[in-house]
Amino acid sequence: MRMRRKKNLQSRLDNCRDYAVDIVWETLEYGKTPEKHIINYEDIFSNENPVELEIGCGKGQFAVEIAKRNPDKNFLAVEINENVIVQAMEKAKKEGLSNLKFMRVGAEKLDLYLPENSIERIYLNFSCPFPKKRQAKHRLTHESFLEIYKKILVSGGRIIQKTDNRILFESSIEQFSKCGFVLENVSLDLHNSGDTKDNIMTEYESKFVALGQPIYRLEAFVRP
Repeated sequence: MRMRRKKNLQSRLDNCRDYAVDIVWETLEYGKTPEKHIINYEDIFSNENPVELEIGCGKGQFAVEIAKRNPDKNFLAVEINENVIVQAMEKAKKEGLSNLKFMRVGAEKLDLYLPENSIERIYLNFSCPFPKKRQAKHRLTHESFLEIYKKILVSGGRIIQKTDNRILFESSIEQFSKCGFVLENVSLDLHNSGDTKDNIMTEYESKFVALGQPIYRLEAFVRP
């Protein structure tokens, strides 16, 4: 079901415009090579600090917290749904974070906007699992997306994935291996592993942990 547009959405977006990265929207037409509109991080963040990326930031709990903990890094949070991203931007504005910006764009278009070899880490937190086999190409760890991530990651840059969905997790491991990624720090039950010191909980994660569901986590990278 399509989410109903929130009341006063445009005015709320306008109030947070300093936290939005303006981009030129491209329609991906079959058989046509789309134009690139590469953004400049220094123009956006006013510094040359390393940049990390969260794909599918939801309401922004993770993005805001990681930006607060790491003022020496810049964070770009991506979310396609404007009803949701506005809530994330409002949280960032409330905290007065200068090292966190948001971009409304689909993951399949990231290489049209982000410079090659520019992202230190990519966070995939509780992405939609698309559990049916016929939906596999929509998973954010499908090989088509992984090849895009390869382009924008720095040499040795890491993808960190967390999910509550075992089907997605097992599929992800298969896809990472197929695309030449090395896996490290794989956990089948993160919160019972004793390795949660630096873990930042998302909205979904808090809910699933309260229900006693295991959280799956991994790190993936391509050797330089």
